Amino acid sequence: MPENFPVKHVPVLLDDHGIGFQHIAEVNWENYPYRPEVLFRIAHMGTAILLHYRVNEKSIRAVAPADNGRVWEDSCVEFFIHLSGERDEYYNFECNCAGRLLVEYGIPGKREHIPVDVTRCVQRWSSLGSESFAERMGNCAWELAMIIPVSVFVRHPISLLDGMTGYANFYKCGDLLTEPHFLSWNPINLPKPCFHCPDFFGKINFEA
Repeated sequence: MPENFPVKHVPVLLDDHGIGFQHIAEVNWENYPYRPEVLFRIAHMGTAILLHYRVNEKSIRAVAPADNGRVWEDSCVEFFIHLSGERDEYYNFECNCAGRLLVEYGIPGKREHIPVDVTRCVQRWSSLGSESFAERMGNCAWELAMIIPVSVFVRHPISLLDGMTGYANFYKCGDLLTEPHFLSWNPINLPKPCFHCPDFFGKINFEA
């Protein structure tokens, strides 16, 4: 993939290579039954991970003003992954519907922000644009694409993803929406909402 490949073309690239969607549809907590329609697909180009989300929900919100803010309170999609033998240590990529991104690394309860100058290396495109806005009611469909270069995995000197195995989960949330929700790709068996639970990550393989 060329270094200047435009992130807005990721959906077309994945279409051209026949990369299918999977659902983020697990409602793990009965107190939060709302299930917006959320699809994602993932691929890699050796030196970068490609992500594409499609969301349809009752309302949208993008209040977080900058990267490493409280994006999980907005209409937010998330990707948590660990690439080492220690499953307790992982990266979380949380992005709201305007492309504001939070990236952290560590263990549950002890996380550190990845510096903003590194976070900026993650390209983002949202069909809603990049301006912040308060909650808008009414059904809304939106898409988000991201290109995550291997350089963002600052605790792991990775040159190529080819042949690597990781453990991950994918989420959709909106803590401060009128109808808050907490969906996951891989089910979570815990008594209350929590995404920082690597015991429930699923295996993913980066094909060579």
